[in-house]
Amino acid sequence: MQWTPTRSAALQHLSDFLPDAGRRYADTRNHDNGPGRTNVSQLSPWLHAGLLSEHEVLAATLDAHSARSAEKFISEVFWRVYFKGYLEQRPSVWSSYTEGRDAALAAIDTNAGLRTAYEEATEGRTGIAAVDYWARELVETGYLHNHARMWFASIWIFTLRIDWHLGADFFLRHLIDGDAASNTLSWRWVAGLHTKGKTYLAGPGNIARYTADHPEGPLEAEGLADEAEAPTEAQEHGRQPLDLPDPATPEAPYALLLHDEAASPVPLDLPTPPALVIAAARPDARSPLPCGDHSRQFAQQAVANGASEAGKTFGCDVAEWTHDTPLQSLLTEHGITTLACPYLPTGWTRDALQGELDALPDSITLLPLLGDLDRAAWPHAKAGFFGVKKQIAAVMGEVGLPG
Repeated sequence: MQWTPTRSAALQHLSDFLPDAGRRYADTRNHDNGPGRTNVSQLSPWLHAGLLSEHEVLAATLDAHSARSAEKFISEVFWRVYFKGYLEQRPSVWSSYTEGRDAALAAIDTNAGLRTAYEEATEGRTGIAAVDYWARELVETGYLHNHARMWFASIWIFTLRIDWHLGADFFLRHLIDGDAASNTLSWRWVAGLHTKGKTYLAGPGNIARYTADHPEGPLEAEGLADEAEAPTEAQEHGRQPLDLPDPATPEAPYALLLHDEAASPVPLDLPTPPALVIAAARPDARSPLPCGDHSRQFAQQAVANGASEAGKTFGCDVAEWTHDTPLQSLLTEHGITTLACPYLPTGWTRDALQGELDALPDSITLLPLLGDLDRAAWPHAKAGFFGVKKQIAAVMGEVGLPG
C-alpha cells in the first residue's frame, strides 16, 4: 500500500474502498492480512493530514450504503472524532503523556537493561515472531492494522513490561497517521488507564486466528503474559468544559494557515478565497526522538502539496512558515492582518504552533476554523465511546448527513 500525500490520491482510495464499506468491512475488519490488505479502508493517513475529512468519508459512505449496512464502518469513523473530543476535554492526559514520555526516555539513558529491552522491541528482536514482524512493518511502511496495534501495545506493556509511554512514542514517531488523540488514548485503553482497570490482554490464539491469511501467518506469539495488571498514575484527569471557537467566516483579504492536520483547504469549505496561503509542517514535533522517514515525508509533502494546489486554485501567493521565518513577518510582508487557522487539536501540532500564534500582536486577528462534525460530536465525548455512539444518528442529522 502506497500513501501518496495528495487529496486526489485520498479521493481515489476512498472511491476504491467504498464498495467494501458495508458487510465485507463488518465481517473482515479485525483480520490483519498483511501490507496488501483490502479489508480495511487505510484512509487514516489522509484523514489525519486533513487531506480528507471525516464528514466527506461519511457522506460518500452513505451515498453508497445505508446507515445500517455501513454501521460498523461509520462507527469506526466516529471513534476518531470521539478520541479528539475526549482529549479536548481532558488536555491533562496529553501533558501527562509528554511528561511521562520524557521521563521514560531519560530512564533509557541510565538503565542498560531497559535500553536493551527497548532496542529489541523497536528493532524486532524480541523473539516473539508476531511482535518482531509488526515492529519491522511499522518502521518499513509507516502503518499497522488497528488490531495489530492493540496486540503490539498489549504485549509491549504486559509481556515485555516496557513503559507504555515509550511504546506510544514509538508508534507516534513512525505512524503516518500518528494522531495525538487516537494514539495516546488507544495505548491508555490497552493499559487499563482510559477505562480504569479494564486492560486488553493479547493472546496467541486470537492473534493466530486473525492473522491466518497473513502472508507470514498465522503469526506466532508464544510466551505471552496470561494476566494484565493495569499501571497506576497519580494524576486524575478531570473533564474541563469545552472552549470551542465560534463559527467564523474569514473576510478578504486574509491568510490561510495549512498545517500537519489540515493540509488542504477543500474540506474547510471556505466562503471566500485567501490572499495568502502559509504552509507550516512540523512532523518532528511528535517526539524528542527522530521521526520515521515515512511519517516525516508524508506530512511535509502533504502540507507542501496542499499549499501549492491552494495557491493555484485561489491564484494567491504561497509562503512557508519555518523556524527561521517568523509568522508575523510573513503577514506583515503581505500586508495581511487576518489569519484563518484550521483548529489545532490538543496534541503535538498545537504544541508546535500555538506559542507563536499566541504571540501575534493584537493588530492581527486570528480566526480558528472548526468543522461542523467536530463541533456537534465533541460535546458528547465526555467519558466512554458509548456516549458518542448513541448520538451518531443525531449528530449526522445535525450536520446534514442521512442517519
